[in-house]
Amino acid sequence: MLTTLKTAYTDTRASDLAWALGREPLPALAVLNLQLDDAQVQLRLLGASHQVLLEEEHGTCSETVACMPGSSTPLPLGVAKRLGDWEYEFAAHVETLSHGSFAGRAQELLALVAEHPHGLAGTFPGSPHAFTAMLAQRRQGQVRWRTWHAYPQEGRLVVTRTRVGVRAMVAA
Repeated sequence: MLTTLKTAYTDTRASDLAWALGREPLPALAVLNLQLDDAQVQLRLLGASHQVLLEEEHGTCSETVACMPGSSTPLPLGVAKRLGDWEYEFAAHVETLSHGSFAGRAQELLALVAEHPHGLAGTFPGSPHAFTAMLAQRRQGQVRWRTWHAYPQEGRLVVTRTRVGVRAMVAA
């Protein structure tokens, strides 16, 4: 699903992004509710980037990557945590592209996500290449999502990958 977000472009630099786990749902500009087997996933586009809410029999998970005033947790390159019965893994990297390459990559990603049944993308007013896009799936008993946060004025694309699954039980 592709939508135009009706808001100002608030996080204008890739370095403004912060990461948080366990935040309450924030006001969203667009939402996609998904049922992935026994997992309920909500992809949420915020005025300041994204939030994913996951609910399953093993618990809940809330991931927020956004410009969050007062946040002291910058966007990490990687995180691995235990959340109750779950293993949570997060990774992020920044791609720096030329103006022409950026426009092509933006069009490619928006087309991919807009046509996917588990995809949500929103473009911000002012630039067709300023967007946040999200794609979720369930594979091998895990819920996974990828996100892309585009900063055309910098030629930067922040890419994240998250994987949440039940922790493997070790036999004694």
